[in-house]
Amino acid sequence: MSEKVLLTGVTGFIGSHTAIQLLECGYEVVGTLRSMARAEEIKAVIAEHTKQVDKLSFQEAELLDTESWRRAITPDITYVQHIASPLPRELPKTADELIVPARDGALNVLRAAAQAGVKRVVMTSSMAAISYGTGKKQGTFNETHWSNEDVHADHTFYTRSKTVAEKAAWEFMEQDDSGMELSVINPVAVLGPILEKDYGTSADFVKKMMDGSLPMVPKMGFAVVDVRSVADLHIKAMESSQAAGERFLAGGDYYYFSDVAAVLREAYPKHKIPRLAMPDFLVKLLSNFDKSIKQVLPEIGAERKTDISKARQVLNWEPINSKEAILATASSLIEHKVL
Repeated sequence: MSEKVLLTGVTGFIGSHTAIQLLECGYEVVGTLRSMARAEEIKAVIAEHTKQVDKLSFQEAELLDTESWRRAITPDITYVQHIASPLPRELPKTADELIVPARDGALNVLRAAAQAGVKRVVMTSSMAAISYGTGKKQGTFNETHWSNEDVHADHTFYTRSKTVAEKAAWEFMEQDDSGMELSVINPVAVLGPILEKDYGTSADFVKKMMDGSLPMVPKMGFAVVDVRSVADLHIKAMESSQAAGERFLAGGDYYYFSDVAAVLREAYPKHKIPRLAMPDFLVKLLSNFDKSIKQVLPEIGAERKTDISKARQVLNWEPINSKEAILATASSLIEHKVL
């Protein structure tokens, strides 16, 4: 019998791609979702990309519902891929709306996994837990760096939530005596092919560049990684004995918004993709009216690049080219008629 993996957040961007790759590797996958009403829909989406969908089942679970994780993580589960985490399109009113479910959800999953005798949990964290609030907004970051969630000026509620959740997970492991192992993946901005119209937040800025709703591009950027490479790294971290107790930065090439626009203009010359740069003062001004813009304010004056040598050397991971990730995002937005 194949080993069984419980994957939290199977309907999400990273979650659905990871489920597909796990199934292709021969694992049984139990995907969790907040409502079973979406089970058949996401199963149909995944079935378009793998013939192993008969090895996929579902469990209903909610991040803050402790009992739901005890029911979902049963003794026959060998591994847990904890990918689910709140990621809103718009900024919530308070930090706790993100921090509490991210932190307490991770702890609920870890406790249930330890009690069930799970071998290893692979948790999705973020670059947000590495490069924010450090006093250094420009430079190259790696897994030895940690964000300081108390420096609010260089954080959003989301980046703080990812930092707090990952720190809580490692603190839990220091006290846990079950023998369970933890590995953590820290992705940068995740692009790549969306699988359905309900595509979450990751591809939103590419959509805005191509549909004319973004007339100018902010003078800022981010490192880009393809979602398929992120899924691959999750599985490598699950399978390798060398990954136990380690975190891995899923990074890629650094792109300014203007660089992304240039890539899209070359591939889609008929689209009205912005050329003008948006002054920093205008970004700050517009953030008062558009809550989604508030989430990029810490990137003003920043250039957070990544060193991915650890994942390459320890796990033999080689990410898909970041330009391909951008183009795959665009083509899939068109394919699924989002554009």
